Amino acid sequence: MTTQRTAHRRPGADLGRVTGGTSFGGLLRAEWVKFRSVRGWVIGMILAALLMAFIGVFAAANSSIGCQINGGPPKSGKACLPQIPHGPGGEVVSDSFYFVHQPLTGNGSITARVTSLTGEHANLTGGPVQVGSGYMVPGLASWAKAGIIIKQGTHQGSAYAAVMVTGSNGVRMEDNYTADSAGMPGNVSAAHPRWLRLTRSGDRITGYDSADGTHWTQVSTVQLTGLPATVQVGMFATSPNYTLTQNSFGGTTDNGGPAQATGVFDHVTWPGAALGGTWTGTAVGGGGPVGQTRAQAQGQPGFGHSHGTFTVTGSGDIAPVTPGPGSRYPTVTIEQSLAGAFLGLIAIVVVAAMFFTAEYRRGLIRTTLAATPRRGAVLAAKALVIGAVAFVTGLIASVTSVAVGVPKELNQGQVLLTVSALTEARVIVGTAAVLAVAAVFAVALGAVLRRSAAAITVAVVTVVLPFLLAGLNIVPSGVGAWLLRLTPTAGLAIQQSIPRYPQVTSVLSPVRGYYPLSPYAGFAVLCLWAAAALGLALVLLRRRDA
Repeated sequence: MTTQRTAHRRPGADLGRVTGGTSFGGLLRAEWVKFRSVRGWVIGMILAALLMAFIGVFAAANSSIGCQINGGPPKSGKACLPQIPHGPGGEVVSDSFYFVHQPLTGNGSITARVTSLTGEHANLTGGPVQVGSGYMVPGLASWAKAGIIIKQGTHQGSAYAAVMVTGSNGVRMEDNYTADSAGMPGNVSAAHPRWLRLTRSGDRITGYDSADGTHWTQVSTVQLTGLPATVQVGMFATSPNYTLTQNSFGGTTDNGGPAQATGVFDHVTWPGAALGGTWTGTAVGGGGPVGQTRAQAQGQPGFGHSHGTFTVTGSGDIAPVTPGPGSRYPTVTIEQSLAGAFLGLIAIVVVAAMFFTAEYRRGLIRTTLAATPRRGAVLAAKALVIGAVAFVTGLIASVTSVAVGVPKELNQGQVLLTVSALTEARVIVGTAAVLAVAAVFAVALGAVLRRSAAAITVAVVTVVLPFLLAGLNIVPSGVGAWLLRLTPTAGLAIQQSIPRYPQVTSVLSPVRGYYPLSPYAGFAVLCLWAAAALGLALVLLRRRDA
């Protein structure tokens, strides 16, 4: 009872007296008793959890959208959302393009030569963006597309495989929105046309490209499971919105407008295929020429056909929806509910650093090391205890933030970019793991520097500051990218739930949810920093006097 009263009266006074025995299990128990005996440390962890949950829920509660459709009454939240298409894998997709098609029953192939790909986009610098009113200027988006496609049907989100020319990424073959394979490089022109071919054999679709229509190269073969006997096959054109992203000190500004692409096709053949009837034009998802309403796009063809040459004009995209300025919807990702993890991280590294430096400040480290001469075991026990406490704190806060924040965002009209259960678990558990490893890093710094102010400063500068410098554009984007690769901040990449698809333009920024390293590679960088700090702490702990 005396020891308990002393711990409450003078936090940390008995830290060096609790040994719990000489076994490693005893050391762990001793370090746990030390931690829970200091009220300030416990409060610090509780504060970290509250900050994480509060910021996540607060951000979700203030993400409402409003609208007024065709002069009707004002609406908000879910009532403002259009129908959201989902791909075969369940992901939210953009599926808007102009499709010139015929039905294909059974196996067969289609071949076409593309001789031109041109485009227009909104003039974002010379006047207001008013589509169809003379404010479009020539220009081709890098991921504008025109090619041939085999699609399950004309409804949005249906399975497909397509081979196409692009604005500046050469020939590509894509399927089911997320998969992308590169073909011939270079841009298409009358002098340098591209021949494209798709062949169906059951559920297998194979794409080819050629420069002369004689020598063919296979781009890729894909499997579209459950493809019906009759599909739609033909030519298409589309272009994602034109967006200007300007980085400035303290933030990023996006300015965007519509765009369209026009592809010119000839030598369209379908040897061995049961194609019949006439060509039909469909603006899938309203993806007709820019400036047309959906009704106009359906009634006025976005294509011309004369003497075997097709001219097809469309807008939109065929791709997964990702965070960022190009999204057609007010999107939200699961990690946005974990925005508070950044503040929780600060509180945790402060507590973790003091978990070791407090014993040096009060001179109690001598008692601890006298009772347990195995200095490496003492360091390991402290690291395990603070890491475990930080992990549990982060896990509770992360689960709470997602469980409360995501439903609020959905009710406010946000479109959740869905991910698999494994990815969701990786984001939640990974956030807790980042906090745990950062705590171990901080406790190692405490052992190295032996002063709370110095250890906390170094921990915050290395773990927190790079995120701010890169996310707020305080340093050039190239410098920020390297900071996110090389510093412990790289560990936050474990929260990235949406991949950086090559066929979708994305902005590399932690604020946008994208990191230069993959989630596990970024987490490995943080672990290496923690391991290096522990190694240095062990060497110095053995060499220096207490």
